Amino acid sequence: MPLLRTSLLKSEPAGTLQSLGELFALANAMEQEAADRYTGLAAEMQRQEKLDLATVFAELAAAEREHVDSVARWSQSRLGKDPDPAMVRWEAPETFDSETAAEIATSRLMTPYRALSMAVRNEERAFAFWSYIAGFAEDPEIKKAAEAMAREELGHVAILRKERRRAYHSEHDRTRAGQQANAGIVDAAALERCLAIHLAGLERRVEGESVNRARELHRETVEMSALAAGFGQFPAGLEQRDAQAVAEALADAYLDGAERSEEPGRLESLQQLAERAIARLAWLRALT
Repeated sequence: MPLLRTSLLKSEPAGTLQSLGELFALANAMEQEAADRYTGLAAEMQRQEKLDLATVFAELAAAEREHVDSVARWSQSRLGKDPDPAMVRWEAPETFDSETAAEIATSRLMTPYRALSMAVRNEERAFAFWSYIAGFAEDPEIKKAAEAMAREELGHVAILRKERRRAYHSEHDRTRAGQQANAGIVDAAALERCLAIHLAGLERRVEGESVNRARELHRETVEMSALAAGFGQFPAGLEQRDAQAVAEALADAYLDGAERSEEPGRLESLQQLAERAIARLAWLRALT
């Protein structure tokens, strides 16, 4: 149980469930929130004309609405009534990845694979939540129902992982074809130099305090280009993208590299690059 709390749940549940009615009410609220969040993301992706992502989130929203209906049917079969929202006494720990959801709305590089990765984490957190509830339930009936909810969420994880693998292979094939069409790859240093040019241009266009920040980031980016020499492989076509897309690709690459690195010195260097890259990306996003 401690492993579930530390690796998946951001905080422990605020209490214990006292009845099946309360369990169904909380399950209904959690599934409905997820359905609403995915519906909102689908609408935002539609607005941005990112139709592949809009389709992914619309399908996720539909799946969550099916989960809402499933909880309602279960409540009807056991209690003879629909879940009662008034029975929710405390707020469940956050199982929906709101930080990633917020990033999706502004990301230049979001893909179906990354969107499905967020959905997998959401279901894993829901599984951890219901496992926690089952582990601490004193009432055998509540324990059994919570265990059933956990198994249901685990089934959702398996389905989404399969969809994520399919999306990964599809995107990998497209990326490889794009790299061949672009006839080359570049390293992080080349992208940092490209971004430095963007920042120099921004320095001339922004006003007030933003001028100083653009100048500071330009200087940092030039420094980072030397530190990043030889790191990473990116499609050469990325150099033609805007500043935010380039900055996002670099931040993701440094984070991923740090996560995979086993050499202490390299790990520290990539962590420092990632920290600076994330701050830089946040400023660029704030401008838009």
